[in-house]
Amino acid sequence: MYHSEKMKLSVLFFNDIHGYLQPHPELFYSGSEEVIKIAGGYARIAGYINDVRRQQENVLVFDGGDTFHGTFPVVQSKGEVVVPILNNIGIDAMVGHWDFAYGPQHLRHLSSQLNYPVLGMNVYNEAGSLFLPAYVIKEVNGYKIAVLGICSNIIDKTMPKHFSKGLRITDGSKELPEMINRVRNEGANLVILLSHNGFPQDCDLLSKVNGVDICLSAHTHNRLYETITVNDTVVIQCGCHGSFIGHLDVEIESNTINSYRYELKVVDETLPQDEETERMVKDALAPHADLFTDVVGTTPVTLHRYNTLHSSMDNLLLAAMMRVSQTELAFSNGWRYGIPILKGNISKNDLFNIIPHNPFISTTELTGEEIKEMLEENLERTFSANPMQQMGGYVKRCMGLTAYIKVENRKDYRIQELFIGNSPYQKDKRYRASFVTEQGVPEKFGFNRQQTEITAVEAMALFLNETGLDINMLHQKSFVPV
Repeated sequence: MYHSEKMKLSVLFFNDIHGYLQPHPELFYSGSEEVIKIAGGYARIAGYINDVRRQQENVLVFDGGDTFHGTFPVVQSKGEVVVPILNNIGIDAMVGHWDFAYGPQHLRHLSSQLNYPVLGMNVYNEAGSLFLPAYVIKEVNGYKIAVLGICSNIIDKTMPKHFSKGLRITDGSKELPEMINRVRNEGANLVILLSHNGFPQDCDLLSKVNGVDICLSAHTHNRLYETITVNDTVVIQCGCHGSFIGHLDVEIESNTINSYRYELKVVDETLPQDEETERMVKDALAPHADLFTDVVGTTPVTLHRYNTLHSSMDNLLLAAMMRVSQTELAFSNGWRYGIPILKGNISKNDLFNIIPHNPFISTTELTGEEIKEMLEENLERTFSANPMQQMGGYVKRCMGLTAYIKVENRKDYRIQELFIGNSPYQKDKRYRASFVTEQGVPEKFGFNRQQTEITAVEAMALFLNETGLDINMLHQKSFVPV
C-alpha cells in the first residue's frame, strides 16, 4: 500500500539481556583500559521507554531474544519469572535462541503468556509447518509496519538436542525474500527484520536480499554506536545484558525512509527508572536474596569473558573441573553471556552467572587426533569466512593445552602446533578430559563418557575454598595467534 504522508517513528531495541533483571557491573573501554561501570536493569529500560512514549506519538519496542535464560532466578523458573516484567514494558515482538533452552513446547507455553508474539520464519515442525508466526504487521498512524522474525540458525546445530526436539531450523535466507513479498502484497509500507542470527550473518543475508528497511540484529553482542547500512538496510545491534538500548528515529514518506537518527544509549543512572518495574524485579529476586550474600571465595582481579580467545572467568571454571575430576584437560563452551565478577568477594550468585544451568561435570577420553579435529571444527565455527557458517560463541574454552593458530587460514588448517601440557600432542594417545555439556565436547568425540555427581557450581565453590585463585592461572591462554 502506497502512503504519501510523512510519519516519524521511534524504534527502541534491546537484545541478549540473558536474564539480568537489575543493574549490574558491565565492562567498558577507555583508551587502552578496561573499566567497570554499573549498567542495565529492566526498571531503567522501562523508564526510558516510557519517557520516549511521553515525547513521541509513534513508538515500537522490540526484544532481540536470549531473554528467558542466563541467570539463576530466570533459569530456575524456566523463564516464568520474567514474563510479567516483559508484559509490563509493552514490547511489540521478539525472536529467540537460548529461549528454546527448556524445549520448544515450553517456549510455546511462555509465548502464550506474553502480550506480544515470538516470531520465527525459519523454525519448522517436523511435518514442515511453521512452529512460530513468521511475521506481524503493526498499524502505526495509518502506516503498516511489517516485522519479520528470524530465530538463531544454530539452535538445532550446536545447541543441546532438547533445544530443538521436533524442530528443523534454517538460516532464513530462503524464507526472507518470500516473506518480504508476502507482507508487501499485504500492504506493508515499511519492513523491519528482527533477527537473532548474528551481525556478520545478518550483513551477509542483507547483501543478497532487497526490500528490508531496518534490521534489528542480535546474538553476537555487538555494541554498534552508529548504524551500519547494507544494501539500503539500516542495521543496529545493542550489546548485551540490558546494558544498552538502541533508539532509532526514522522519518517515513512514500514508503521510504527519508532520514534517520540513531543513538546507542547506555542504560545507567542517567535514565529514568520505572517504579512499578523496579517493584516487580525486586519481587522476582527476593526468593534468591541469599545467593547474592553467600560469599564462596575471593578474586585478586576482575573476572570476565569478554574476549574471543581466552577468558579469566572461564579459567576459574576449567581449573575447578580439572581439580575435582583429576583430569589433564578441561573443555567448556565459549559462552558470550555472563557479567564481570569484580575484584574482591565472589558470591554464589556470581558462580551461577558463569554457568546458570549448572550442569554436572562429565569426563571422557579423547585421542590427540580427536582433540585437534574438535578444535579445528570450533575455530571454523568461530572464524569461518562464510558468515553463515559462524556458529559461536567465542572459541572453545580449554585448559591443559596450547594451540598456536593462524586465524586467517582455511578450514582445518588453522592449528600450526598443538601441545598437551608441555609436550607435542600425539595423534593416537588418549588423554583424559573433563567437560560440561555437549557444547564442551560434542557427542561424536571421545570414549568412555561418564557423568560425575559434582555440578559446575559445586566444583568452583570447592576450588575457591581449597585452592583459591592464582593470577597466572586466570590469565592462561590456550589459543595463541601467530
